[in-house]
Amino acid sequence: MKIIGIICEYNPFHNGHLYHLKKVKEIFPNSLIVLIMSGSFTQRGIPSILNKWDKTEIALIYGIDLVIELPFPFATQSADLFAKGAISLLKEVKAEYLVFGSESNDVNTLQELADIALNNKKYQEKIRQYLKKGMNYPTALSKALESFSKKTITTPNDLLAFSYIKEIKKQHANITPISIQRTNNYHDINLKNIASATSIRLALLEKKDITNYVPIEVVKQTKNSCHFLKNYFPFLKYKIETTDDLGIFQTVDEGIENRIKKQITEAISWEDLVTRIKTKRYTYNKINRMLTHILCNFTKEKAEKFQHIEYIRVLGFSTKGQAHLRAIKKMTTVPIITTFSTSKSEMLKYEQVITNVYTTILNEPDKIKQTQAEYQSKPKKRDK
Repeated sequence: MKIIGIICEYNPFHNGHLYHLKKVKEIFPNSLIVLIMSGSFTQRGIPSILNKWDKTEIALIYGIDLVIELPFPFATQSADLFAKGAISLLKEVKAEYLVFGSESNDVNTLQELADIALNNKKYQEKIRQYLKKGMNYPTALSKALESFSKKTITTPNDLLAFSYIKEIKKQHANITPISIQRTNNYHDINLKNIASATSIRLALLEKKDITNYVPIEVVKQTKNSCHFLKNYFPFLKYKIETTDDLGIFQTVDEGIENRIKKQITEAISWEDLVTRIKTKRYTYNKINRMLTHILCNFTKEKAEKFQHIEYIRVLGFSTKGQAHLRAIKKMTTVPIITTFSTSKSEMLKYEQVITNVYTTILNEPDKIKQTQAEYQSKPKKRDK
């Protein structure tokens, strides 16, 4: 039985994700599928529309065998650090393949470019040169690669795939990368059968019907409570206005903390603040990540401390997934956690803080229920 890895945020799970899973099962029938999933906040620096337990339940219903949480210190970072955490976890659970969506659907080129990034000593210097010219990091990366190979990476999923492949090589992981053609535009805000997560989140915010764009279980879950970025602005504003030095927070660099301080007094929403501090040098995602790091008190000191995966936190499994965990239990280099205890890891203790921040927008009964779920819930189980 092949062990297949998927790295996804399911924010929310939609028809494109369902298509992805079906393709995986076509390529690898009778396989075991492991999902590495962001919990409360995501790589774009925004909250997860649904909480981690609801997302886990949906993942299990639609065919995932083992759901593992990607800890916040990796889940809300740039592509390289996001990939570092995710590949580390896949390596620990003995995944043999990583299947990802890609706009180019060209693994050979991505492998070639990853080799340049890892082995060409002039690559990082080239990136620094382009950054000094005021380019944002993704553009500088693409230009640097083009200067050595005449090839570029400009699309979001290809950039993530590039980081995954680099990490597989850096960690000497015995994982084979496989691409599935991306069927939609990641940033597309228009609804269609296979719609982007961005367009679905916008539709939910505007209280539009999403029935045609997501599986029915997702429709059911989104009728309960959804977490939108705009709801966190009062808490972010309080944090910014009561912190003397914003430069202590991860990804808040190069003096942008002064710009944030200056603009927060007049900003009327999270989105307005992002627009006010946006420059050519910073992507929207990078700004959202730094604001989320401020909101969640994710300091540079914490980032320095949390550089490596400390545990494998299991959020859910099928019968087959549970059997796999038993089989690898003595082979992992970090503990497999199915029962929450902050004594097991400083990183896990911090994850409880993240849940507390994530639930601040809820009414008190729901807030208590979700915060308690963080340390009381056992992994979701689905028999199949």
